[in-house]
Amino acid sequence: MENSIYTGLSRQIALAEKMDIIANNVANMSTPGYRAQNMVFKEYINRPPRSEGVENPKDPLSMVMDYGQYQDTEIGPIQQTGNPLDVALQGPGWFGVQTANGVQYTRAGNFTLNGQGELVTSSGDKVANGGGGTITVPSEAKEIKIDRTGKIFTDQGEIGSLMVMTFPSDQDLKAQGNGLYSSPTAGIPSEDTKVMQGMLEGSNVKPVLEMTRMIDVARNYEATQRMLQNEHDRQRTMIERLVRTGS
Repeated sequence: MENSIYTGLSRQIALAEKMDIIANNVANMSTPGYRAQNMVFKEYINRPPRSEGVENPKDPLSMVMDYGQYQDTEIGPIQQTGNPLDVALQGPGWFGVQTANGVQYTRAGNFTLNGQGELVTSSGDKVANGGGGTITVPSEAKEIKIDRTGKIFTDQGEIGSLMVMTFPSDQDLKAQGNGLYSSPTAGIPSEDTKVMQGMLEGSNVKPVLEMTRMIDVARNYEATQRMLQNEHDRQRTMIERLVRTGS
């Protein structure tokens, strides 16, 4: 198999990965706090190994490699819901969430109460208290108020505060599913983020942009497939002619 086919196949693999990411973005257009993901490509060059009795070719093997992903850090549209358990963040902060894998982070503030009166995310993970632990709303509480700093009050008094953290770079956060992100470094309490009760941040996915990207990836994939088919036909024709010449 020649270098052109290796290169084409590597490009198709990378394009398929990109299509999966775009499809995931489209599927999360209505997911609160979701941030669109994008793929980073780079050229990977590797000189083919020396074969016995054959000198190493001068041209290296150049392939496409998906280097990783990055997220669109633009804040999604914030809409008023009137639900006292819906909370949005105006600024760079992230809500802390208690999970089986430790504290993780989310921008999705569509919180609810579980059977024990604990504040939880839509997937059931407990929302982290600013001082650690969880947040429990007394069963006799008749109203819930959350101020701009994240402190939570009921008619029974203050019951805790939301953990709102910030990081040197949001690109260091790794998506873990269900709107959660993990960080390799500890965050610091955010002083530049305002907590807004009765509001909800939507997804920052731009539908028209994602559909345009999807069409572009599909066309590139098909073009690469045609190139591979042409190369295959060329090699088959060459072999057929060599066989006829040899006979």
